[in-house]
Amino acid sequence: MKRYGTILTFSLMLFACEQKPAKAPESPPAPVKPVIKESKTGIASFYGKGFEGKKTYSGETYNSSELVAAHPTYPIGTIVRVTNLSTKDTIQVRISDRGPTSKNRREGVIIDLSRAAAAKINMVGAGRQKVLVEVLEWGDDPNNSDTAK
Repeated sequence: MKRYGTILTFSLMLFACEQKPAKAPESPPAPVKPVIKESKTGIASFYGKGFEGKKTYSGETYNSSELVAAHPTYPIGTIVRVTNLSTKDTIQVRISDRGPTSKNRREGVIIDLSRAAAAKINMVGAGRQKVLVEVLEWGDDPNNSDTAK
């Protein structure tokens, strides 16, 4: 009987030695850096209170708490990253409207942000701020003949 116990112990020891070491947990994949399709530097402004609840070019109702913006030519649905060049704060917004007005464009304004987007990049107090606008993903507005694609 003792012999079988010794054989059993030896067998268990061999089995334990043959076990593969546990794999180290895999680290999550590195984030994919978006491809910038176009970039422009200019001035950003933000929608005034009078636009709340009004229809936008896309047909949506403007809501100042959404992360949206107006651009004169980018297709509706385009996703852009806006960087406040003074603070380096960034925000991603979706183009849902046309703007800024031609008067503001003559003054160098290239994008109008919702109030929520403007707040995220700390420009509400200033009213206007120099920004970098980078296109991350083109929208697919079939009614826009001026697409920048």
